[in-house]
Amino acid sequence: MASRKANMDFTNFDQRQYPTVTPKVGYAEWANTYEASGRTGSWLAAKGVSQIDGVDFTPEMLTQAGMRKVYRRLQEASVENTGLPGATYDLLIMSLADEHLARLEPTYLEASRLSSDNAKFVVVGMHPFMFLTGMPTHFNDQQGLPKAIETHIHLFSDHFAAATTGGWRLREAVEGLIDDRWFEVKPKWKPLRGTPVNYGYVWARKL
Repeated sequence: MASRKANMDFTNFDQRQYPTVTPKVGYAEWANTYEASGRTGSWLAAKGVSQIDGVDFTPEMLTQAGMRKVYRRLQEASVENTGLPGATYDLLIMSLADEHLARLEPTYLEASRLSSDNAKFVVVGMHPFMFLTGMPTHFNDQQGLPKAIETHIHLFSDHFAAATTGGWRLREAVEGLIDDRWFEVKPKWKPLRGTPVNYGYVWARKL
């Protein structure tokens, strides 16, 4: 009998069959046209947060984030091993990264190491149901040709197991659906109306 992990391998669902690159290679190529790098930091700064540190394993993405002038520190590192000081942060955010992680446990454990006693850990990403439609994370390279970035599917139960292993407790969970607002920027997604497209989980050290 095939293992659950094998059953959820994205290659079982891939409908695009684009050439696939690693996340580090893909985001290095995508960086010049990727508009989201540093966006979370800008949002936090607009809300009055004054001390913001960021990590990314791609120097090119860090350069783009640095242009926003809102970060106290930007560090080249993975979310699994950030190198940041432990027991320091009241709020941790991971955005659009989990689909590029083969395993979730190391990231939730690292977040636990970084967190203060009353910290919150917000995880935002593309909904696994979107990947089940056969669409990987992808971009167009400098020649205008599509490339996929290595994609992993993690269900909510995977996040829950990894988070509780790291000592986190779920405080809130939200899921977004494809609706008319998405069609303004993604008109080709109309056949996917109503499909879960993204999610947000808020984890707490204490309930």
